[in-house]
Amino acid sequence: MLVPIEWLKEYTDIKVDVEQFCERMIMSGSNIETVERFGEGIENVVVGRIVDIEKHPDADKLLVTQIDIGEEALLQIVTGATNIFEGAYVPVVLHGGKLPGDKVIKKGRLRGVESNGMLCSPGELGFEDKVIPVALKDGIWILDQEYLLGQDIVEALGLKNAVVDFEITPNRPDCLSMIGMGREAAATFGGTLRYPETDCLKEEGKAKDYIEIEIKKPELCRRYVGRIVKDVKIEQSPWWLQKRLIYSGMRPINNIVDITNYVMLEYGQPIHAFDIRDIADSKIVVDTAEEGEIFTTLDGTERKLTSNMLLIKDGKRGVAIAGVMGGLNSEIKEDTATILIEAANFSGDSIRATSKKLALRTEASSRFEKGIDPNLSETAADRVCKLIELLGAGTVIKGSVDVYPTKIDNDAVAVRVERVNNILGTDLSGKEMEEILESLEMQVSRLGNNMKVTPPTIRQDLQEEIDFVEEIARIYGYDKLPVTLPKGNAEAKKSRERTLRDRARELMTAMGANEIQTYSFVSPRGVDNVRIDEDSWERNFVRLINPLGEENSVMRTILTPNMMDVLGRNYSRNISSVRAFELGNTFFKNLDEEEALPDERDAMAVGCYGEGESFFTLKGMLEELFASLGIRGTVYVPESDYGVYHPGRCARINYKDTELGIMGEIHPDVAEKYGIGTRVFCCELAFDQVIRNADTTKFYKPLPKYPAISRDIALLVKEEVYVAEIESIIKEIGGKLLESVSLFDVYRGKQVQEGRKSAAFALKYRAADRTLTDDEVVKVHQKVLDALKEKLDAVLREM
Repeated sequence: MLVPIEWLKEYTDIKVDVEQFCERMIMSGSNIETVERFGEGIENVVVGRIVDIEKHPDADKLLVTQIDIGEEALLQIVTGATNIFEGAYVPVVLHGGKLPGDKVIKKGRLRGVESNGMLCSPGELGFEDKVIPVALKDGIWILDQEYLLGQDIVEALGLKNAVVDFEITPNRPDCLSMIGMGREAAATFGGTLRYPETDCLKEEGKAKDYIEIEIKKPELCRRYVGRIVKDVKIEQSPWWLQKRLIYSGMRPINNIVDITNYVMLEYGQPIHAFDIRDIADSKIVVDTAEEGEIFTTLDGTERKLTSNMLLIKDGKRGVAIAGVMGGLNSEIKEDTATILIEAANFSGDSIRATSKKLALRTEASSRFEKGIDPNLSETAADRVCKLIELLGAGTVIKGSVDVYPTKIDNDAVAVRVERVNNILGTDLSGKEMEEILESLEMQVSRLGNNMKVTPPTIRQDLQEEIDFVEEIARIYGYDKLPVTLPKGNAEAKKSRERTLRDRARELMTAMGANEIQTYSFVSPRGVDNVRIDEDSWERNFVRLINPLGEENSVMRTILTPNMMDVLGRNYSRNISSVRAFELGNTFFKNLDEEEALPDERDAMAVGCYGEGESFFTLKGMLEELFASLGIRGTVYVPESDYGVYHPGRCARINYKDTELGIMGEIHPDVAEKYGIGTRVFCCELAFDQVIRNADTTKFYKPLPKYPAISRDIALLVKEEVYVAEIESIIKEIGGKLLESVSLFDVYRGKQVQEGRKSAAFALKYRAADRTLTDDEVVKVHQKVLDALKEKLDAVLREM
């Protein structure tokens, strides 16, 4: 909301400079985006009058003008402007004059003719193209009246002004108006709010003789006020009105359109004017459009409507899309003589849906979307009529046609003085609170320490006691509130899930892995790059409605593509060795309920490449992680059909009846996709399952009192026998005396028959209650060897 300070002063006195104004308004709860100052950087620019115009002797498109600037000698200026005429008052930049943007104008010669300055357009004086009045859009600024010749242009036109851009939150539609911001300023600075005049002095006839209004959809249109003005004169608005529109970011069009825009900015109530000649049967009907109905709006665009869009109709056809834009078939024209002024109140939800479907957003629709007080309609229509009368733009017809099915009033809310002070930590009296609330035009009835507060209907956001606490706090001043620590006895500690996540992070970092964090919004092509099957669950994407682009159009289901992106980026920058991990969320569309929220799951990815990295270094990291989280006894099951990993170098990680994840060497085709020219190893864990199975309970076990006996064995087994099978048999047969078993070598070579391999294990035997004898160990050890021979055809390798 652009608020020109000069205009704001019409509604309340502001006796501080702009910096202090902004500071105080911020502390009272008004957010400010920017402050722009107009009229600065303009020097030696004066009012001049064109006395004579002649064609340039050597240029068809140039004119030689003689300008009177109040001095004895006329000023000769050469210009290419096409809209000038003798007697016109124009801005003149003299020799050495400055314009916004540090532009300096100097006298010179144009095609051999002396030129002692320059005539200015509005754009050259610092105004943006989008707000330059239609009449001045192309050409020199022709001033609307006579001014003192030679007078400084900034002073003559009152160009020096500060415009504050307020950020208006959706709950404060009342502040989308000059009066609304005037109310805030008056409450902040202790002033009085002054309302503009709305009573017309000369009125004729009766409005009901000109127009009939019917609301067929009262749930979508709460009120419709129509007023009539005849003998309309379409012309330019006076400069004071144009200037306020320009500084508020709107382009002046003509006096009638300008007045409706002016009142919209003043009250926050959108206004529309119809040429009453185009209203068939002198009747307005507020109803929904027909499905597929084609309607041409003021911008000349044909739009296809749906049956849930609210349409303003006459006796035969649509004449405006309610709350969005009027129709080309009833616009104000140069010969318009009688107009219907519409000030209506439409459902915000309806206008928002219509505006979105039509991709048509206007100043009116943006206000209706946030909610407007229906009690403003009549006042705003009266204000339009008053301005028309003030400018001599027409004759106002007496009265209005006002259809208001259900009047809107606000209920009183109980507010406790003690409660307010307890929340804010203040010691304000009931009288002080009453004065604050009344400064915001609320009605207060106080009995002791209890108040009944009735807010004005423009404040639709004030519903409960806490809302009034906020109002008292911001007007009293947030900077005056005492600073205290929050009170309470809640225990602050990490959840089990957070503790386990932190433990995993610490452990992975300790093992030399760097933590990374990647976007949850990804491209659906990511799963193609890692060779995920077309019918796989990893393609169950949650798709974004309004993505920034295709590369961020879905939410990730796995972390591996992101991990590969990171590894590929590092490899392309000649980083020879990388270990990285990510703990993040994955998202899955809910297939059971279409409207349900997506499933969100914890996941963990680990990736590495470089010298010394292998399937087993990655497996070792995972084993250490699982052990730290109390998960012992994981089983690695070979996997050869998952496209991400190299067949035969991939395993699924199971624990009891749960799959914890998958790991292995990345398939060469996948590595090539990411530009990696070396072997890459990755894993992806369902970390929510890891957390669910984690057991960090610690049990005390005394140090062994008795010595252990170790035995090393090297077994020759078939190539397809897994080490896990061998370990399982050893643990089963070794029983209670077997304390540990660990693999320390796998060998394939000349000394080993083709199709077989040598797996060497270290076995440790120990009894908790005695020192074992060699006979006891030999007996158990032999049983282990016999079982391996019987079940796996494993024999001891001869050294």
